[in-house]
Amino acid sequence: MTLTTKDFDFDLPEAQIAQKPTEDRLAARLLKLDAQTGDYQDSMFEDLLTELNAGDVLVLNDTKVLPARLYGQKAETGGHVEVLLLNNTEGDQWECLVKPARRIKTGTKISFGDGRLQAVVTDELDHGGRMVTFSYQGIFLEVLESLGEMPLPPYIHERLEDKDRYQTVYAKEAGSAAAPTAGLHFTVDFLDQIKAKGVAIAYLTLHVGLGTFRPVSVENLADHQMHSEFYALDEKNAAIINQARQAGGRVVAVGTTAIRTLESIGQKYAGQIKADSDWTDIFIAPGYRFKVVDAFVTNFHLPMSTLIMLVSAFAGRQQVLAAYRHAVKAGYLFFSFGDAMFVKGPQYSGNPEA
Repeated sequence: MTLTTKDFDFDLPEAQIAQKPTEDRLAARLLKLDAQTGDYQDSMFEDLLTELNAGDVLVLNDTKVLPARLYGQKAETGGHVEVLLLNNTEGDQWECLVKPARRIKTGTKISFGDGRLQAVVTDELDHGGRMVTFSYQGIFLEVLESLGEMPLPPYIHERLEDKDRYQTVYAKEAGSAAAPTAGLHFTVDFLDQIKAKGVAIAYLTLHVGLGTFRPVSVENLADHQMHSEFYALDEKNAAIINQARQAGGRVVAVGTTAIRTLESIGQKYAGQIKADSDWTDIFIAPGYRFKVVDAFVTNFHLPMSTLIMLVSAFAGRQQVLAAYRHAVKAGYLFFSFGDAMFVKGPQYSGNPEA
């Protein structure tokens, strides 16, 4: 049996898709899953503290979400245009998604905010995206902050009143089109409690593109191509991770973006962690052998997405789907503002197709 995309499908009632964040970031539920045995246990997110050991290192993605959704008008016709910034490729040039795509051709000029921000489409991309070059007065991120909206996923229908609730408390490096949502559960006080237990904290950056979250459109997993995303790990934080590893501590990643960064570096350097910055299109699916990550925190993911495939690579497809079925039955909330899982190793070592 060869795994197909449909092997990662599951039934989820729409009512269990979280539409807004909890009042208290720590108020989420936490499903603990043992990748070796498949056993799972219900708990609350603050119980993560009991799962972390002195000597472990908790690795956080400090990317900051841009208010990347812009609404403007075509300069020639005044027609409404929606632009979603994905990747800053060079200077003021961005890879974007646009609506209505079929009417936005190379050479189209777009105006935002009474002309405070101007754009011209310079290329049409294979996946339906556009290359767009912006012009403006002042500092681009400040202009974007005043004109843009948070790029909430399409399954969230309620308006977000507080922009900061779609940012982690440690967000620092602006550049993401979506939040590293597993990190939304942490508070500054909770991170202090984790440090007080003797757990080291390390930071890396991966700027999240929307391709990470999309359902896979091909049937055969081998045919799927991930979009590239930029990552960076500096010398200081690489040293923190290596010190923990050398002392026998676990590398505990917060979110699939942190996992993909650590494994990209581990793959590049034969299992070693080194300071590095690059673009990654790593696709982690069953059969992949993890080189760096020993445990991780993650939210519940879309059916047939690369993210549930990644979790299944670590903990076994059948075990993950069994845990998901339990989560549905037990009323857990799913996706960006939903509840979380803690998945601990050693990683699943059975049949990759199971």
